[in-house]
Amino acid sequence: MKELTKAEEQLMQILWDIKQGFVKDVLEQFPEPKPAYNTVSTIIRTLEKKGFVSYKAYGKTHEYYPLVQKKEYQRFFMKNFLNGYFGGSFKRMVSFFAHEDDLDVKELEEVLQHIKQEPKREGNE
Repeated sequence: MKELTKAEEQLMQILWDIKQGFVKDVLEQFPEPKPAYNTVSTIIRTLEKKGFVSYKAYGKTHEYYPLVQKKEYQRFFMKNFLNGYFGGSFKRMVSFFAHEDDLDVKELEEVLQHIKQEPKREGNE
């Protein structure tokens, strides 16, 4: 899997939210100022080449949908982020954000409680 550019990720976020849609449907979801129709169409075709989206053809019109699930990309992105900036150490990352955001002990305990309450993942969910 390849990392997405900022524009590709923004488009994928929209597709993940709407599940499937035509270029016009995706374009409607962009905040102002909206990109040009051709720009969105080009980004979608790039995502198709990268294996992130596919489509159903209706004549010359295409309805696009994600092939890569949001959670799958989150795992990939966070693993790369963790390896690239924190040497693969979750502990270093948490320490960094705790210091940068001036988290106190109570807030860190809340984070730990949240993690403990998350249901254990089974398989490759």
